[in-house]
Amino acid sequence: MKLLAVLALSLPAFFAQPAFAQSWPAKPVRIINAFAAGGPSDLLSRAVGDKLQAMWGQPVIVEAKPGADGLIGMEFAAKQAPDGYNLITVPVGNAVLLPNLRSKLPYDINKDFVPVTMLGTVQNVLVVGSAVPANNVSDLIALSKANPGKLSFASPGLGSSPHIAGEMLKGATGMDMIHVAYKGTGPAVNDVMGGQVTMFFSQMSSALQLVKQGKLKAIGVASLQRHPAAPEIPTIAEQGYPGFQAMAWYALFAPAGTPSDIVHKIAADATKALQMPDVKEKLSALGADPVGGTPEEFAQRLRQENARWGDAIRKSGVKLTD
Repeated sequence: MKLLAVLALSLPAFFAQPAFAQSWPAKPVRIINAFAAGGPSDLLSRAVGDKLQAMWGQPVIVEAKPGADGLIGMEFAAKQAPDGYNLITVPVGNAVLLPNLRSKLPYDINKDFVPVTMLGTVQNVLVVGSAVPANNVSDLIALSKANPGKLSFASPGLGSSPHIAGEMLKGATGMDMIHVAYKGTGPAVNDVMGGQVTMFFSQMSSALQLVKQGKLKAIGVASLQRHPAAPEIPTIAEQGYPGFQAMAWYALFAPAGTPSDIVHKIAADATKALQMPDVKEKLSALGADPVGGTPEEFAQRLRQENARWGDAIRKSGVKLTD
């Protein structure tokens, strides 16, 4: 009788969860953007959010909470109700790099959030100035051996993905290179073109035009496959460094505790949105390739990304002050 009584009490709650999920969304859904309006995170959120709004029949609002390299928005999102009405678009830096670079953060990506789906990847390509006597990774290694301590790699800032990608390359190849941090991508690229710095991991979309103009030379793509936009550029992996991969990306997360069925619905609908031609076009303008997929697929990839970037950070000894 006690067992029957327990079951009788639990059955309403059991049946209530699907009913709640089926009624979602019943009000506007918010996607938090932890960076300035008009940036990649904001534009990607809006491109997908517009389609989700049409699918769900409810407003999907992109709300900016910028500041402190995304930490303000991340902390804010972590404290929101886990009801499916609060989401956040997170770049690789806040999901993987900062947790490995800093001992203290105002959020825990593993405890405060649940992964929903990866929205898009941004391809990086290793470039050198046109005057650098190297056309591939082997040439760079030979140049490094002939000029110990004289090669350098630029980044738009300490702890950025191009910085850690450079450290990853340094560790994989054994090249003796000096890191030169800039305040932004523009100054970094200008000094690579001017010959003040040897190399830089640049976004594919912005690098290709400069490569075509002869201002930069492409050494290798930082992914496992060549990119359709430039199939003639070999990957670093195929040049003797299997598994080398250093792509930037953006993904959707929700506060921890968000119902699993709602998380799966968001992931499935976002994946549909990412395959729509006009969304693909908007992503292409940002230099991003659509991904999508289930929460489980993203969670597995997140673990792989954390292992790869985290290993490179630990081996490099790079740390950021709290």
